[in-house]
Amino acid sequence: MLMNYSERVSIFQRNLGAAADLAFLPISADLQYLVGVPRDLPTYGWTMHPGAWLEGLWITPGRDGVLTLPRMTAEFGGLSDLKGVNLRVLGDHDDPATLVGELLAAFDLPDAARVAVGDRAHAETLVALQALLPGVRFVSGTQIVRQQRVIKREDEIAQMRKAGAITEAAFADTIKALKHGMTELDVISEVNHQLRRHGSLGESFTTSLYCSGPDHPLLFGQRQATAQRQLNPPVALLFDFGAIYDGYCYDYGRTVCFGQPDAEMQRVYDLVMQSQAAGIAALQAEVNTTAQTDAAARDVIEAAGYGEAFRHRLGHAIGMDVHEPPFLTASDNTLLQAGMLFTIEPSITQFNSFSARVEDVVVARPSGGEKLTDGFQALIVID
Repeated sequence: MLMNYSERVSIFQRNLGAAADLAFLPISADLQYLVGVPRDLPTYGWTMHPGAWLEGLWITPGRDGVLTLPRMTAEFGGLSDLKGVNLRVLGDHDDPATLVGELLAAFDLPDAARVAVGDRAHAETLVALQALLPGVRFVSGTQIVRQQRVIKREDEIAQMRKAGAITEAAFADTIKALKHGMTELDVISEVNHQLRRHGSLGESFTTSLYCSGPDHPLLFGQRQATAQRQLNPPVALLFDFGAIYDGYCYDYGRTVCFGQPDAEMQRVYDLVMQSQAAGIAALQAEVNTTAQTDAAARDVIEAAGYGEAFRHRLGHAIGMDVHEPPFLTASDNTLLQAGMLFTIEPSITQFNSFSARVEDVVVARPSGGEKLTDGFQALIVID
């Protein structure tokens, strides 16, 4: 999809002028948003090329930006012919400090320059800049870009809707493959396979599965211990995953029950769905705050006596990153604006009994939230 990157850059430069003399944005969602440089999927171990600390965009309020990349990133990343940006490539045996020093000299920065650095930049970049710019003062470049990113235009919402369609299609085919006795790793692997099969570049974040029942204790953060656990009735499977589409990230959740649910399981599930409906209804632009939205959903679960089992915020903003501010939590009092995208993801998680969660991306509108995915509303049961 064609984006108006020149317009985005112009707005950023205007906002930058009030905050800093220069900005450096590494390869990140910020950079993809502004000029279209794609991100790669993350890996467990760190990979890098010589001179990687200069990998990103250098731009001032009044001058065109310069994208600096190591040769390996430029060539193997398919960025050598990137349109609309001035590209400088660092040779395999060139000195990155020399190249950046030349750029800084051309920018004619004042003494004690203010440099807005993207939040995903590495400490190595800041250390190198301190040597090149004695007296430099750093501010957050991401905070400046965020002024633009927080409100999604309708074309961005359409991208997110497509990411949601891929996610839900992957879930539909995952359900067909579910069988009693599968391990948690089996299920996660199936989700990841179906995401790619339906058109996602990969997972927008690490696919997660939270499982609990009377004989299946809920264990948070113990992936090595839980991966090979077999899932046999009675047990609830709580899904948390999302697709990637054209730079945008989805975040989705549903609950599946292995074996027929008893009254407690059905009650927990119904409460979570009622809570989500209340949160979506409260997502009224120019009327409610993020804290009020959280409260509307949380009140449903607390009134039923499960308040302690709702262990997290109601949701978070989302777009080119999975988690973006503002957050739907009691401590965030941001006034909702039309075009903000949030996850609405209430849950009840119990360590030695049944749990449930649901999650959709929702657009804030004047009359309340608009869901981008709406399938699988009833509790899914695998007999």
